[in-house]
Amino acid sequence: AVLAAIVLVNVTQYINKSKDAAIKGNMNTIMVNAAVWMDTPANNNSYTNFDTSAGYTAPKAAIVNAYGSDATTLVLSSSAFCLKTTLKDGTTYCIDSTGYKGALGTGKCTGTAPAVYTCQ
Repeated sequence: AVLAAIVLVNVTQYINKSKDAAIKGNMNTIMVNAAVWMDTPANNNSYTNFDTSAGYTAPKAAIVNAYGSDATTLVLSSSAFCLKTTLKDGTTYCIDSTGYKGALGTGKCTGTAPAVYTCQ
């Protein structure tokens, strides 16, 4: 029983680490899709409506699926965006329109429209 408990704890840690890796991958996909969205002439060099596009909603659905609930926050203007999520390990991961992707100190997306939203 003791051995089974030790194995179960270790297996749970590895499952959560794999979910965090999948979430980071989907966040990075969102960042690439946002850049493509912004560079598409039909979108007039604007992030407007990106949050309802398949390039955002499909990877976000995968993030929600990994969590079992929605743990992401998106702030969006026509010229900038910032998306953050809390990972299974309790850290905050963030991407923004400046190209930043990584852990956050304060866990905030800052700025107000039309200023640049950034991870901090």
